[in-house]
Amino acid sequence: MARSEFAIVGAGALGSILAAHLIRNGRSVALLARGQRAQQLREQGLRIKGLSEIAMPVEVITDPAQLRETGTLIIATKTPGSEQTMASLRHVKVDRAVSIQNGVMKDELLSQTYGREHTLGALADTSGELLASGEVLFTRNVNLFVGELDGSMSDTARGIVKTIDDAGVRATLVPDIVSREWSKFVGWVGFVSLSLTTRVVTWKFLSDPDAALLIARLTRELGSLARALGIALTEDRAILPLGLVMNGTEAEAVAAVQKVGADYQTKAPEHRMSSLQDLLAGRPLEIHETLGYALRKAKELNLALPLLASLYSLVSAIDRTRDR
Repeated sequence: MARSEFAIVGAGALGSILAAHLIRNGRSVALLARGQRAQQLREQGLRIKGLSEIAMPVEVITDPAQLRETGTLIIATKTPGSEQTMASLRHVKVDRAVSIQNGVMKDELLSQTYGREHTLGALADTSGELLASGEVLFTRNVNLFVGELDGSMSDTARGIVKTIDDAGVRATLVPDIVSREWSKFVGWVGFVSLSLTTRVVTWKFLSDPDAALLIARLTRELGSLARALGIALTEDRAILPLGLVMNGTEAEAVAAVQKVGADYQTKAPEHRMSSLQDLLAGRPLEIHETLGYALRKAKELNLALPLLASLYSLVSAIDRTRDR
């Protein structure tokens, strides 16, 4: 197939949102999808509702071998199977590759596949939900932070970000993307762990004193891993107030988590973590490439993360033993 400006791998919520906005703005997009989702897209096209109302056809490919070259490759799949996904795309010629997946392992995989100089980091404060009908509900459009891993502000990266932002998905080029990714990740791990073990909407587990205590302790453990890796954390881009949670007393840390819970109760009372959505829908959980990745990095550094290790075992058991 001819070179496209963008190739998006994965047609879930975020992949569909990005594809629809870019196509609407006149950009050429190849969308790689599989199975029932590919069939839906061929029959119905992209259908977005909520913050945007878009309905349009899209070029769908199902075989990675059909994709030979693209300007910007965007990985928008769930994290399970990421290594196999990247292996199937190793042949693709790209100007830049970026992943909007959860966690931080994604940058390492892309760098191994295309080289660090062709890899962009990304942190999405953007969300939606793929409905059974094939429609995507676009619910959050705050910012998609993108940046070169070496902190440079290249013209290539600037052009990609401007194109996405001009299309209607808010995006910003930043010089500290690695710090931002990890700042979110150290708190996100606690959110995911407690969403899967409590199975309640987000504000409820954040507000519970025992759940908030576990989140605070997990955040401190992940913060110690970031420090050991030499990664500075950026409080104003984290999902928790990291200063209080990591450096305050335990009581102050718990109170800070509960305050975030109160904000969710007021502003997003029905918010459910995507991990909980996956659990309830019978989909594989994004834990081995996120929680498991953190444990593997800690082991390389001889760093003990005992609470994370225990919760990883628990959620792994939940993933294996639940009804599908």
